[in-house]
Amino acid sequence: MKYQLAILGGGPAGYTAAEKASKAGMDVVLFEQNALGGTCLNVGCIPTKTLLYSAKQYYNATHADKYGVKAENVTFDYAKIVQRKQKVVRKLVAGIKQKLNNEHCTVVTGSAAVVSRTDEAVVMTCNGEQYEAENLLICTGSVNFVPPIPGVKDNPAVWDSTDALAATQLPQSMIIVGGGVIGMEFATLYHELGVPVTVIEAMPTILPNLDQEVVSILRDKYTKAGIKILTATKVMSLDGNKVCAETAEGEKLELEAEHVLISVGRRANMAGLEALSDLECNRGIVVDDFMHTNLANVYAAGDVTGKIMLAHVASRQAEVAVGRMLKEMPVQRIAYNAIPSVVYTNPEIASVGITEQEADCEVRKIPMTFSGRFVAENEGETGLVKVLVDKKNQTVLGVHMIGNPCSEFVAAASFAVRMGYTVPEFMQVVFPHPTVSEVLREAVI
Repeated sequence: MKYQLAILGGGPAGYTAAEKASKAGMDVVLFEQNALGGTCLNVGCIPTKTLLYSAKQYYNATHADKYGVKAENVTFDYAKIVQRKQKVVRKLVAGIKQKLNNEHCTVVTGSAAVVSRTDEAVVMTCNGEQYEAENLLICTGSVNFVPPIPGVKDNPAVWDSTDALAATQLPQSMIIVGGGVIGMEFATLYHELGVPVTVIEAMPTILPNLDQEVVSILRDKYTKAGIKILTATKVMSLDGNKVCAETAEGEKLELEAEHVLISVGRRANMAGLEALSDLECNRGIVVDDFMHTNLANVYAAGDVTGKIMLAHVASRQAEVAVGRMLKEMPVQRIAYNAIPSVVYTNPEIASVGITEQEADCEVRKIPMTFSGRFVAENEGETGLVKVLVDKKNQTVLGVHMIGNPCSEFVAAASFAVRMGYTVPEFMQVVFPHPTVSEVLREAVI
């Protein structure tokens, strides 16, 4: 069977590429060993946010008295919460499948592997069948990284994020190893559902890649709420559900919980690519600005490139890759400096562009309470909006926020960074009133 394009992986990069290429008239085959949607839809972004939303509803109900509402004897059924999560995932997976069917893309379920490659064709096998394509787009994503900590491997008390999402019962207590995005989102989920949580992070701070003033607000709130956060602390070993750790000062700690969630990052998934021995890699597949590898007819997009591991980045990379194959002119390079990111804690954190610790720039900041809508809907919260501006030409370089629902309007900040808006240009943008998004304009005045 011969195709113009073969795609390995049906996650955000894979299915986006398949839809775009098929719409353009290319004959496409897509291989996915599990379910369409990849990690994001099945065991990542969507199921996590579905669980978090249920936890947020419970949290809001138990704190409704702040808004003059009384709700007594509020309870939750975690099994039903998980059932709803599964329903949401099934619905969205079916939607992707229908989209690809509508575009007449061939979808093959199974583990595909590259057999051989020349500049004219790439040959693959899957389920005992052989496939040939003029071009190959690698979208195999990433896998959970398992750190070489003694006692982690084959330990029934240890979970990764996939295990945590699959569980139908809440743990009685939880230690989370890793205070990055995944770790802090799970900390939010468990804490809001009443599970005692301890977070252990080897770096001096949780969420080390984000603006630290914003992060400190979240840490202070979570610490006061009862989440135990240990930074500059390394896990040395595990003995069942007992964790031995050591602080930067050399203090030995012994901690215990029903389960230990390991969330220390993800690594590029290179399974099935062994035959591409001359493929250039460095913490992922090396690609140029147009997602082209060092091999003439091989492209890569998504987490497997080792760049920014976010679903929306993967989708945009896929669009660029297919645009290059179709020789669309011009094909826009990806503006990695304007990629928005969100941490779905409570309150949310959203950011785009450089951080204050990365550059010498002018800092303009105000509390979220400058928005009447924020004050009306976030009793007792302050929040923060920080805008970083180039001292010389007054262009917007970065925006960092904490406060609900900043995830819903960080895209406006992304536009400003992407287009190089100056402060006067940004102030010409009219924001609707009353919305929380108005604080973006207020912050640059």
